Amino acid sequence: MKHYLHPEPFELEMGGSLPRLEIAYHTFGTLNDAKDNVVWVCHALTANSDVADWWPGTVAEGRFLDPARYFIVCANIIGSCYGTTGPMSENPATGKPYYSKFPKYTMRDIVRAHIILADALGIGRIHALVGSSVGGFQAVEWAVMQPQRIERLALIATDAYASPWTIAIDETQRMAILSDPTYAEDRPGGGAKGLAAARAIGLLTYRGGKGYNITQQDPQAEDYLAPDHRACTYQRYQGKKLVGRFDAYSYMAILQSFDTHHAGRGRGGLEAALSAIACPTLVIGLTTDIIFTPEEMRRLASMIPAARYAEIDSPFGHDGFLVEADQLNALLKPFIDAQG
Repeated sequence: MKHYLHPEPFELEMGGSLPRLEIAYHTFGTLNDAKDNVVWVCHALTANSDVADWWPGTVAEGRFLDPARYFIVCANIIGSCYGTTGPMSENPATGKPYYSKFPKYTMRDIVRAHIILADALGIGRIHALVGSSVGGFQAVEWAVMQPQRIERLALIATDAYASPWTIAIDETQRMAILSDPTYAEDRPGGGAKGLAAARAIGLLTYRGGKGYNITQQDPQAEDYLAPDHRACTYQRYQGKKLVGRFDAYSYMAILQSFDTHHAGRGRGGLEAALSAIACPTLVIGLTTDIIFTPEEMRRLASMIPAARYAEIDSPFGHDGFLVEADQLNALLKPFIDAQG
């Protein structure tokens, strides 16, 4: 992991500021002399800048993120707890972590931080910008903000705005966290039980019924009389697992930024905003995704002038983009490898 410290305060769209902005990032491969081999990956909700860690089967020779061919960059987003300034960072005004007092920020603020890092790294044009889920929110915003910088755009299981359905999912998770009284204590581990419950709620939407019925079935009919079901232990395990690597304050901050996402805000609406994206674009949906449905993904593709739509067949819902590495590679490798 590498770190970049922005030399001046970072002003936020909603009126606050970060006196100190530190950005954590990973790179793979080598930037060539022409500086035209950059593939920038925007990560999802609880991921980090180490793409090889959270996106199995993608960063390797012969895959669409080939470090022998490309200079791959991924930056940890504002508000996360993996190195970039967030709720667990020290607030210079108090000498203590921000916790729940971290200033509100938007998806556009996240992208402006990406732009700052890209400029600091001497990166001009980006050969391919790849974003999945919340990472796709960032990629859409960046392509609208700097259409001349992005040569190819890949959007996976995402959208150009946060729909009422996705906002409702976020609010339900926030309700779970806020129901944990320790969240209000602003301390390490605050809201941990609420975070575990929020994660369990989120997982239902990530996998959907088909995915659960495949992977969490009790082995025998007699198991239905057992004190616990496999699906129950799975939910608790996943909640505990997230608590072990994340914190409730960062989770709440990112959910809030998620809900600010609307590419058409202040730009004359979605169609007007997306019409500015001139580069070749590949929009990829998943057959069983109930967060960003295939219908919504087709609509997104229809609003981007040079976009085409492709689909991955998977029973694992939204999480299919993390599971179906071979199908994803078959679509993305030729798209990213193409020139012009």
